[in-house]
Amino acid sequence: MDRSAATPARVWLIWVALVVALAVPIAAAAASPLLAWRGPVYIAAGFAGIAALALQLVQPLLAGGHLPGLSAYRGRRLHRWVGALLVLAVVIHVAGLWITSPPDVVDALLFRSPTPFSNWGVIAMAAVFAVALLALLRRRLRIGPRLWRIVHMTLALVIVLGSIVHAVLIEGTMETMSKVALCALVFVATAKVVADLKGRAKRSASP
Repeated sequence: MDRSAATPARVWLIWVALVVALAVPIAAAAASPLLAWRGPVYIAAGFAGIAALALQLVQPLLAGGHLPGLSAYRGRRLHRWVGALLVLAVVIHVAGLWITSPPDVVDALLFRSPTPFSNWGVIAMAAVFAVALLALLRRRLRIGPRLWRIVHMTLALVIVLGSIVHAVLIEGTMETMSKVALCALVFVATAKVVADLKGRAKRSASP
C-alpha cells in the first residue's frame, strides 16, 4: 500500500476496521456466561490468550506496511513493540494457567495432555519464544537479512497456524463466530504479507 496515496477517509476506515476486528472478539468473550464460574486468575489468563491472538493480526499488517499513517521506520519499531507485547501476553496466559492448574500445564508442556488444543498452543508458544530470542541475539549470532527473513517468516507461520488451531479447538469464553472471523483475518493477513515479502525478495535477487 502506498501510504501517501491514502485519503484521510481511507486511513480512518482502515484503522476503524482494525479496531473493530480486535475489539469485537474481546467484547464477545467478556460477555460470556462462562466467566461466572471462573476465578480472576483464570479469566486474566484467558484474556491474555485472546490478546495474543489479536496481536497476531496487528503484526503482519505492521510488517507489510498495510497500516496507513505510519512511516516505515515507525512501523518497524511498532512491530518490535507489539512482538514484545505478544511475548508478555503468552507469558501471562501460561503463568495464569499454571497458577490455576499446574498439572494441566505440565501435561501440556510434555505433550501428554488429553486435549489436542494444548499441543498446538505449546507449539505456538515455543515459536513465539524462539522468534523473540533470535531477535535479541540476531547481531551476536550474525544472522544476515536473508536468513533472518526466512527464519522469521517460517516461525511466524508456525505461530499463526498453531495459535489458530489452538483457538478453534477450544470451546471456551470466546464466541464462535467472532473467534473464527478473527482467526481467518490473522491467517489472511499473514499469508498476504509472507507472499508479498517473498515476491520482493525474488525481485531484488533477479538480475
